[in-house]
Amino acid sequence: MSDHHAISAFLDAQAAEAGAARNTLLAYGRDLRDLSDWLSARGLALAGLTRDQVEDYLTFCDAQGLSRATRARRLSAIRQFTRFALEEGWRDDDPAIRISGPGRSQRLPKTLTRSEIDALLAAAPAIGRTAQDRARNTCLIEMLYATGMRVSELVTLPVAGCRGDPVVLLVRGKGGKDRLVPLGQPARTALRTWLELRDAAPQGSVLHRVLAGRGGRWLFPAPGAAGHLPRQSFSRLLQQMAVTAGLDPTRVTPHVIRHAFATHLLEGGADLRSIQMLLGHADLGTTEIYTHVLDQRMRDLVLNHHPLAGVPAADPPPKPQG
Repeated sequence: MSDHHAISAFLDAQAAEAGAARNTLLAYGRDLRDLSDWLSARGLALAGLTRDQVEDYLTFCDAQGLSRATRARRLSAIRQFTRFALEEGWRDDDPAIRISGPGRSQRLPKTLTRSEIDALLAAAPAIGRTAQDRARNTCLIEMLYATGMRVSELVTLPVAGCRGDPVVLLVRGKGGKDRLVPLGQPARTALRTWLELRDAAPQGSVLHRVLAGRGGRWLFPAPGAAGHLPRQSFSRLLQQMAVTAGLDPTRVTPHVIRHAFATHLLEGGADLRSIQMLLGHADLGTTEIYTHVLDQRMRDLVLNHHPLAGVPAADPPPKPQG
């Protein structure tokens, strides 16, 4: 079997059996094709891949200056592929199973303080040329912070699931997995206001025409092939809100708002397992990046509330004369 056919079969299986998301499949495909090209240049092929070849390839990637995270991702793709090849009977061993990867650098998530989020929410109603635009933009940021959704999940919310003043929303996440996320009162109010204006779009208006076409099924309709607001458009709106709020726009992205949602929940006493479910993380290990908040809170607790906190150290006893 050629490398091309082997990779295609692997990707098909990941999509059908593991429910891998489109971006995951694209990343797997790129990484495996890069390995295949490296092997081909040496007269080798995926079918005969050995442990030494995998380690040589990773060394090559390091020499190319690829980041530790990229090398770890490529090894992960190789592991998934070689395990699949073993299960399919294409080979009788797994050459990548015992290779230790470079790991990922532990980077703390970028986030915003509560006061910065408050400033952002306060700025949102001023962004937009029309009352409809302003209501939509307010609804977008309120729902993003209230739920911690990924931006792709937010802009593809079907309108049918958002009617009736819902207390919780059903969100379709990565790999087609559904989860329930609660909506707080400010987000519900913003949602009601936006739906009222959306449904009352004047005959002949741009919004009315969009709703009559592909945009009719989405909560946040927009002209274009997809019918819903593009992620890039929302990111630009968020930067406008940041400038209006007096924040550095380079610090404010949809994913930073998602981090703020999780961080503020943890600061408020929520447990990691609940945050994992709300964020839609498949692995609790992914959610553990937020434990730095707990560490900081523990330090503050000791420094500010311990009985000896703030008590100046006693002077050392004088040395005996002799």
